[in-house]
Amino acid sequence: MSYVYVFLTIVLTVYGQLIIKWQAGIAGPLPEATAEKIGFLVNLLLTPWVISAFLAAFLASMTWIAAMTKLQISHAYPFMSLAFVLVLILSGILFHEPITSPKIAGMVLIVAGIIVGSQG
Repeated sequence: MSYVYVFLTIVLTVYGQLIIKWQAGIAGPLPEATAEKIGFLVNLLLTPWVISAFLAAFLASMTWIAAMTKLQISHAYPFMSLAFVLVLILSGILFHEPITSPKIAGMVLIVAGIIVGSQG
C-alpha cells in the first residue's frame, strides 16, 4: 500500500501542474502593471480548476505523509522524479510543447537515477 501512496502523490502533483499550466494559458500573459498583476493572479486563483489544483496539492501532501509512515524517505523520494517525466510527456501531448532530444536524454537519466537510487 505504501507504493500506492507514492503513486497517488505523483499523480496528484502532475495533475496540479498540468491544470495550472492549462488555466494560465487560457488566462493569457501576466500584465506588466503591479496592480493588474495582483488582480490577474487573484482571478486565476479563484477559478474552480485552479482551486482543484490546490486541492490536489493538499491531497498529495496527505498521501505523501501516509507513504512516509511506511517507507524511508531516501527510498521513496527518488520516485517523485517521475513527476518530471510525466509532466514532460503530458506537456507534449496536451500543450504541444516540444520534446527535444536533450529532454528525452534527461528523462532517461531521471529514470536511470530512480532505478539506481531506489536500490537498497
